[in-house]
Amino acid sequence: MSDVKKILTTEACPPLTPLPPQSQAIVAGPNIYVSGQIPADKTGALVDGDIGVKTQACIDNIKAILAEAGSDITRVIKVNVFLDDMANFAAMNAVYEKGFAHKPARSCVAVKTLPKNVPVEIECIAYQGELARL
Repeated sequence: MSDVKKILTTEACPPLTPLPPQSQAIVAGPNIYVSGQIPADKTGALVDGDIGVKTQACIDNIKAILAEAGSDITRVIKVNVFLDDMANFAAMNAVYEKGFAHKPARSCVAVKTLPKNVPVEIECIAYQGELARL
């Protein structure tokens, strides 16, 4: 397990309080596994606004975590988006496609509820190895 680095916190993202049994991200070999990010600011306060604003907050948190790991959003290869209402898909997607312009693989699913009753949560995997050119 010497090639696994656990990232517990970055001050640029919401604090994990009370501390759930998770890390903001885990670096394992060439992969960075970013835990689901909700629309909260670095103090932990939920972000006000429409689904677009909330989606951007999730993406901003992901960017901050990846930066802490020495990476960036262009290295993301897989994204999972969770929505509490698929009626929000188009508005979420309009912001998502700007944040993930390189078009990583993605799943988007509707769930009954999300932590703190937020409408969106986003998790991802970034790859630090050599990316193949297609």
